Amino acid sequence: MVSVTFYGGVGEIGGNKVLVEDGETRVFLDFGMPFGAKGRYYSAPFLSPRCEEALLEFGFLPDIDGLYESDPAEQSVDAVFLSHSHMDHSSYITFLKRSIPVHCGECTKTILDSLREMGPKRFEFDLTGIDLRSFRTGDRVRVGSVEVEPVHVDHSVPGAYGFVIHTSEGTIVYTGDFRAHGTAPQLTRDFVEAAKKADPIAMITEATNTTGASPSSEPVVEEKLTGVIGQARGLVLADFARADVDRIRSFYSAARATGRRLGVSLKQAYLLRELCRDPHLCVPGADDEGILIFKRSKKTYYKWEREILDSHDNVADSEEMGEMQGEVVLACSLYNMEELVRIKPSGESCYILSGSEPFNEEMEIDFAKLLNWLRHYGLPQYHIHVSGHIMPLELRDVIKEIEPKKVFPIHTEDPGLFTKFCRTVECNFLAPGIGQTYEL
Repeated sequence: MVSVTFYGGVGEIGGNKVLVEDGETRVFLDFGMPFGAKGRYYSAPFLSPRCEEALLEFGFLPDIDGLYESDPAEQSVDAVFLSHSHMDHSSYITFLKRSIPVHCGECTKTILDSLREMGPKRFEFDLTGIDLRSFRTGDRVRVGSVEVEPVHVDHSVPGAYGFVIHTSEGTIVYTGDFRAHGTAPQLTRDFVEAAKKADPIAMITEATNTTGASPSSEPVVEEKLTGVIGQARGLVLADFARADVDRIRSFYSAARATGRRLGVSLKQAYLLRELCRDPHLCVPGADDEGILIFKRSKKTYYKWEREILDSHDNVADSEEMGEMQGEVVLACSLYNMEELVRIKPSGESCYILSGSEPFNEEMEIDFAKLLNWLRHYGLPQYHIHVSGHIMPLELRDVIKEIEPKKVFPIHTEDPGLFTKFCRTVECNFLAPGIGQTYEL
């Protein structure tokens, strides 16, 4: 008998944890942090989870014997497959037994290894001892009676994969997070072709943008960034995801086109140094002439930070940034805003938000604080972004092309809306329930 059980990603965006069982073989697809569900009970940093029991109490972790390092019971799951490195898909592997192998793409392993190295270790993200095993498209990973075929997809982080999962009862397709409007739509096309060829009995798909789609593309983002940066005369501040290489390339190109350099944090510099070793990514290295490494004001530096500072000449602190404002696009999140006290942004400076707008109460509170900083220094805000997730009409067409027998929409706040939207598609759509098992 083959079944799937949904322990996360149900009725919310992220927190994916899907258990596939084929006889005695049990594997998880992703094992992420449920930001939405957690936000109903906790508010960082003062009210944050501090014990595994709390995560089990509220269902943030599946209550399964033999799954966690703290449980003396025998290992009960054979493997975990991560689709990509985003925390809502990967973070909670920190609690797993170290005997459970975690399979992921090579680039995902690079990112997670970098985060493990940079630390500091946190209760909800400590990868010490985790057995990360990498794969690439074309590999097949056999675990018991299940064989997983990873196929690359386009997403807002490099090294994202969908899975074609061959079981004793037929094939299950898992999209992870994917899109068709990024810089590498051919990757997603490869996945769709592989999924279609497999004639799947079930498809587990993200449907993030069902409740709010905003079509655009990365080339459009780069064009808009170039236009805004080109008009600015002072400092340009920018907030974007550290591992989004598409967005890094867009900001880098826009900065160079307007005679500026891209200022990055020490963490981003470290990550660029690791990612640029993969020739497939084409990202600027930390020592690129178009990159400037920002040395944030602090009393002590971690070993890895000192290593970056000692091995690069392209480093500037806050005072130096203040002297070259018209020459830099500086990556700066809310948590680095106090550096503006030393930088002292000049007139005609601006701020570019190049990520998702706040979508929950905690994010809205933080966003209000950000706006106060921008207002104090007279910095107008631009929002220039494109989603990392597939658009609803494109997703409908993908499902029609793959023709699975059953479709389970997850990673969406309203799976019921999506099933109604696709009611003309000749598939059996099932809005999954949390903790519910479905035989295939």
